[in-house]
Amino acid sequence: MKKASIVMPSDFYNKNRLFDLNDRVSNRDDCLYPYFLLKEKLLEKGYLLATSDINDPSESDIVLYNEMPKSFPLKSGMEKSYLLLFESELIRPDNWDLKKHRYFKKIFTWNDCYVNNDQYIKFNFPNKVTLRQESGFEKKLCTLIAGNKKSKHPLELYSKRVNVIRWFEKNHPEDFEFYGMGWDAYQFTGPKYVKILNRIKPLCKVLAPTYPSYKGKVKTKKDVLEQYKFVICFENARDISGYITEKIFDCFFSGCIPIYWGANNITEHIPKNCFIDFTEFKDLNEMYQYITSMSDVVYQSYLVSIDEFLKSDACFKFSADYFSNVVVDCVLRENDKS
Repeated sequence: MKKASIVMPSDFYNKNRLFDLNDRVSNRDDCLYPYFLLKEKLLEKGYLLATSDINDPSESDIVLYNEMPKSFPLKSGMEKSYLLLFESELIRPDNWDLKKHRYFKKIFTWNDCYVNNDQYIKFNFPNKVTLRQESGFEKKLCTLIAGNKKSKHPLELYSKRVNVIRWFEKNHPEDFEFYGMGWDAYQFTGPKYVKILNRIKPLCKVLAPTYPSYKGKVKTKKDVLEQYKFVICFENARDISGYITEKIFDCFFSGCIPIYWGANNITEHIPKNCFIDFTEFKDLNEMYQYITSMSDVVYQSYLVSIDEFLKSDACFKFSADYFSNVVVDCVLRENDKS
């Protein structure tokens, strides 16, 4: 049995926790399923994949780096090293430092601006695709699930989420609730000596702004989303080609309609009749009028379109199966050449 190693940006997933589907903390909303499937498919090909604390990269036949590592493969190990880029430049600017890309034989990315089927291989954020189920709930109008984050990047959408929250709280508080982590604590930003104040939890709680529509954290997104008709679905950043994360799929799987803002080429990947394009409204009031005046016939037509998409080849490209197939097929093909 040959060895394969995966290097994660955090030791949180060490001891093969990355593949444990029974871990309710790490496998929230089935986020580990793509890695579990990757491990299974490599095993079928005679490679035992483990986290880097178990399978040392220097002793492995294949090394997968999940995000840009702090230390790079030695020149002697570059031929077996592959980079998986998930985070955008907003969160991981080092991912997109092209000088660092030369340390890897192939790079897998969702970024359509880089994909050339040579050094850069296309994959998408992978999902455990499930078909929509009728919830039976009397649905409320609109929600949002997101962590409370800040960024000075010109393409960030964190502040736009806050704008939506405050608009609803001021104008239509009866029609909006939101969830996520970090909204009940103040977040210090800036130099490290300022950020260290975030460790003083009581201080962060005292200084936290008040959000009347905030309903707390969620255990599973689907259980919450299926209670609502519409979801404010903003990516962390806008206008980055191919940057389509799990957020819009969370909506699809939960049977609600996403009000989307993010990738500038989303209709190249997901049909326009599956979501509401937030950028087409002149303001939030126009958006609100659109969703509150929508007939049941039109609403159901969105859901039918979503159902059709979830069964399509286009959706399969966002599945964990597609992700694992692309990575395994490419890596083994390249290894056979070596």
